[in-house]
Amino acid sequence: MGQNGRVVVTRVAARAVPDRSRLLVGAGVLAAGLTLSAVYATTGVGVPCPFLALTGWSCPLCGGTRMGSALLHGDLSAAFAFNPLALIGVAVLTVLTALWGVAAAGGPAIRPPRVLADWAGRVGATRWLVIGLVMATAFAVLRNLR
Repeated sequence: MGQNGRVVVTRVAARAVPDRSRLLVGAGVLAAGLTLSAVYATTGVGVPCPFLALTGWSCPLCGGTRMGSALLHGDLSAAFAFNPLALIGVAVLTVLTALWGVAAAGGPAIRPPRVLADWAGRVGATRWLVIGLVMATAFAVLRNLR
């Protein structure tokens, strides 16, 4: 109670509970990609792209299985040549999943600087989705023009 007999409300720093669903989704996506890449690396059997079959154009994910196979063989330059966008995405997802795993295991929750987090939060999830779709579309168009 405060000096005047009233209850005083104060903010208490509470440890944020890590969102385990992000960890599960990230780990699931990485595990699926690893499985597809391992199957392709050992058997030569990949997943056919329906977009490529219908249009003759490579989609933003085309080359992803070959990229994963190249990574399994340790050939980073070949992986980049097959699909640079997917390689960057896999790198980012791997780092994020590792950080979420550390936080979920009770370790420190590593967060971006406050200024960056505030800016990213103001952009909003829908805008991030639109930005990602525009980038993927631009990548697909540019890779098919060469």
